[in-house]
Amino acid sequence: MLESILSGVKIVDLTQNVAGPFCTQTLGDLGAHVIKVERPGRGDDTRDWKPPEIGEISSTFLALNRNKQSICLDINAPEGVAILKRLVSEADVFVHSMKPGSPEARGFGYEDLKSVNDRLIYCSISAFGQTGPLRSLPGYDPLMQAFTGIMSVTGNEGEDPVRVGVSLVDIGTGIWSVVGILGALIERAKTGKGASVETSLLDTGLTWMTVFFANYMATQKLPRKMGSAMAMTAPYELFNAADGQVFIAAGNDGLFARVCKGIGAPELATDPRFLTNPLRVTNRPALRNAINAHTSQMPVKQVVAQLRAAGAPCSELHDVAQALDNEQVRASELIMDLPIETAPAHRAVGLPIRLDGRRSEAAAAPPPLGGDTDATLAALGYAAEEMSRLRNAGIIG
Repeated sequence: MLESILSGVKIVDLTQNVAGPFCTQTLGDLGAHVIKVERPGRGDDTRDWKPPEIGEISSTFLALNRNKQSICLDINAPEGVAILKRLVSEADVFVHSMKPGSPEARGFGYEDLKSVNDRLIYCSISAFGQTGPLRSLPGYDPLMQAFTGIMSVTGNEGEDPVRVGVSLVDIGTGIWSVVGILGALIERAKTGKGASVETSLLDTGLTWMTVFFANYMATQKLPRKMGSAMAMTAPYELFNAADGQVFIAAGNDGLFARVCKGIGAPELATDPRFLTNPLRVTNRPALRNAINAHTSQMPVKQVVAQLRAAGAPCSELHDVAQALDNEQVRASELIMDLPIETAPAHRAVGLPIRLDGRRSEAAAAPPPLGGDTDATLAALGYAAEEMSRLRNAGIIG
């Protein structure tokens, strides 16, 4: 099953914040043995991203670090780098999210680690990529939403740009990193050789803008902010109901006819202004007003029920609590129990994949800071006396 796909694969995880930890958590959900390397005394930055917190642990850290072990290691000290190399010598994958040049300066760049393990898959996650004038700069999700143009097309026309609330650049980069690592593992099974995998927040942000870039290159016209709507089709946005809002999506003429039937206005389907999608896009304000005139007279539940009965794609506008409490979400079984010592009822979002109808059952709680240092180093052959000396010197924690 899913949790056994990467059984026996060892991952050394030198990442923090969101993109890298999401990548390695996904690999852990697939059964990999993930060893998270953290700074002594502090750990991953997200351990301190609170409130909110659950059982005194940052909810952000909990969301991104299940199915891992934690060791504390000072990678700025030569002895710490020596331990890291010893750990990597027995690993299959090394993932880091340091600025380009930083690993090399410390002695654990790709060529450094390849020399101790030529089967190693070495994944570098950066902000702007490994080349170019901005390669050494740090970056975060909203910064990249601004840089790649995502913010420029998000929000309502005439108002300031806004960031997409979800960290889609970070999460997306984590996913692309998983894709690259899995591809490299498949290639290694053929050749016996490791590889270098590179992903960046910049590349992910640009990729998410694929359609907008294509439209601009076709027209040389900058896209407008359109709120919940989409430029190429209509109706395809939120509409008002008596007690909330409903998203209606009609991607073709047949679906538009179903929308019209569902809201009790079949005559709109034959209105000359709305006969084709290009006409509906051109006459979007009139179409929006015509649909709102009907939907705003009904409660959300009625609008949705009638549209679904007519076969028209639609959805209630949920807040987070409503989404979690929805019957379909419960039926998906994606929200998993993940108890932690201080919060036995804690739940988390699982791996969004099924294999033969089953989800991954890997569900180890996120680790305490440095909780696995001694066991990991003992497995590498370090004696208790040596570990005590390293700890007293601040090399491990």
